[in-house]
Amino acid sequence: QVQLVESGGGLVQTGGSLRLSCAASGSTFSRYRMGWFRQAPGKEREFVAGIDWRGTYEYYADFVKGRFTISRDNVKNMVHLQMNSLKPEDTAAYYCAATSSGGHIRSLSTYGYWGQGTQVTVSS
Repeated sequence: QVQLVESGGGLVQTGGSLRLSCAASGSTFSRYRMGWFRQAPGKEREFVAGIDWRGTYEYYADFVKGRFTISRDNVKNMVHLQMNSLKPEDTAAYYCAATSSGGHIRSLSTYGYWGQGTQVTVSS
């Protein structure tokens, strides 16, 4: 099993940037595809970005394309989400997730391992 711990959240003004990090431990990190999801109050958790085992392929939700970048470091067992041009509607708790299954990388149900989340608040 893999354990995930997110960091890097905080309060930022509209147009600002944040870099979220997720540290993985407990298992061979390169065996897992990784994803970032977010959940705003009163809303369902939604897919933000995903990356394959080697970092060759990246996947993004339409609402973050061109603004967010996912990356991973299989030596340091880390996955990052660089968030630029932040908007108030990006305010949410952001969760790192890992999957060793073959399901769709954008699907919530594909992921079996989750971090505790880190809060991102974008002020207008």
